Amino acid sequence: MPLGNIVILEEGVPERMHFTGHRITTRDITDPDTGRPGTRNVLEFDVDSLNGGAVSAKWSTMSEKLYGLLEPFLPGQVYRSYEFIITRRGTGFRTVYTVDKIPRPSAG
Repeated sequence: MPLGNIVILEEGVPERMHFTGHRITTRDITDPDTGRPGTRNVLEFDVDSLNGGAVSAKWSTMSEKLYGLLEPFLPGQVYRSYEFIITRRGTGFRTVYTVDKIPRPSAG
């Protein structure tokens, strides 16, 4: 679901996205359990297609599990050749992600 220009994964709702660029950044957070501040690595993507419609949005994750599923597609921006269907189930430490990929036809 897009919120302005940010894509947010809703529980159990698959989101089909095409990525055009990515970056790994850091974000200052407050741990929801301890209330302590901290810094986390964030994988952020530029999204140009969401559920079949053109968008100009960002999607990011701090989940190490999800990063591990997407990491093989980062070198050389291999992800540009696919659309990804990502579904989030659960919350907190019990969150599970499914990632399916669909080859994207060449534009030429």
